[in-house]
Amino acid sequence: MNHPASDALARQVASTCHALVAQPELPFAEHLPQTQVHETLHRLGGFFRQRVFTPAVTLWTFLSQILDPDHSCQQAVDRVLAHRAALGLPDCSDDTGAYCRARARLPEELLHQLLRQTGQPAVEQAPQLGPWQGRRLKVVDGTGLSMPDTPKNQKEYPQSEEIPAGIGFPLMRMVVVFCLSLGTVLDAALGQFHGEGHGELSLFRTLDDVVDPDDVLLADRLYANYWDVARAWSRGADVVMKQHAGQKKINFRGRGDGSGSKRTGWCKPQRPYWMSQEEYDSYPDWVKMRAVRVHVRQRGFRTKRYVLVTTLLDGTTYTPKDLAELYRRRWQAELNLRSLKTVLQMDILRGKTPDIVRKEVWAHLLVYNVVRTLMAQAAVPAKVRPEQLSFQGALHAINAFLPKLQAARSEAEVSRLWQRLLALIGRRRVGNRPDRYEPRKVKRRPKNFPRLTVPRAEERRRLRE
Repeated sequence: MNHPASDALARQVASTCHALVAQPELPFAEHLPQTQVHETLHRLGGFFRQRVFTPAVTLWTFLSQILDPDHSCQQAVDRVLAHRAALGLPDCSDDTGAYCRARARLPEELLHQLLRQTGQPAVEQAPQLGPWQGRRLKVVDGTGLSMPDTPKNQKEYPQSEEIPAGIGFPLMRMVVVFCLSLGTVLDAALGQFHGEGHGELSLFRTLDDVVDPDDVLLADRLYANYWDVARAWSRGADVVMKQHAGQKKINFRGRGDGSGSKRTGWCKPQRPYWMSQEEYDSYPDWVKMRAVRVHVRQRGFRTKRYVLVTTLLDGTTYTPKDLAELYRRRWQAELNLRSLKTVLQMDILRGKTPDIVRKEVWAHLLVYNVVRTLMAQAAVPAKVRPEQLSFQGALHAINAFLPKLQAARSEAEVSRLWQRLLALIGRRRVGNRPDRYEPRKVKRRPKNFPRLTVPRAEERRRLRE
């Protein structure tokens, strides 16, 4: 008897192979079909004319530009020219202006909606790929992104007031909710890095429907506050977080000290200024919590003891050891962000205007979801969890096989290449390095150049003089 996940994988591979042969298109056409892109655009109230760079072609070109190590627009346009030449279509201009204008016309909400459409199906597959106590696991974390120092970017995303004008770079804050089992992005929120109302918690509270009933949400100590815990609990979800340092210390002496677990509770604080009275009244007066003391006995680890707070009150089903091992998996969010920022080169964005910068972020997240989906498919026959596979190894394999898959013209050849690709991704494992620790020091010496402490234009004027 075949496993349901294996049958679903076989059907998905067959469908992808048939699409690659029936409609040879640019990369990502089989994962984001033209009908899906245009239907989503129509639902958002958009329209377009039939040109070379239709919304679907523009999106595929944009995503292939992100996937390629060379992020230049010229490389993306040359790929379109090669694709049209292979299909016997007339050439278009090799100037990047038409593509850049078409990319600027893409609605930002289109990319956001497509991201949610590629991330949400991962939640349906998660129970087949390693659930935790039969619960879906989600993890939230935030990070910062840099962008070119242009006047428009500085106005939309101002830098810290402590940095002199013309020295630093505009910064964007991004909060991401991942599916822990598959690593895909379920949703994200973007905002300024500095300023009141633009913190990590404020951005997370704009993601209203990302937590579903029966979910377990993992987060660091920043999210361990009454409002976010009560919001998740009211939706039927549970949380596992590290206790915030500013909260009252929990006394584990007495009853429950032997197990390192103690019942506690958080009462509703006074209404903050940013919350309406109606919203404040919707929160419960009391949230039952459980505190779990965790001892870290690994050599080299700086933290020796910490306290977890959770709404999982059943100490028999959710033992302190289970919760400690679960919270340790929260580090996977840091690794996912590293894959986004380092492997996909999203740490320093290239857009000269705020709208292009935001579209660039959504495009990176879309490419990331496609790669993670392929890793999930490869994990089934390899009989491993997707998080045990290397994201960078999968990206290298996709870039190597992609030209051959696009050039194949028979379904048998595409199927053979696709199976080899999934097998190769399944063999690219992450190194088994438990309890790894490294010193936070730099070994390579920096370049012997002084730092630029005045605006670049002023320094160039001084050199001319």
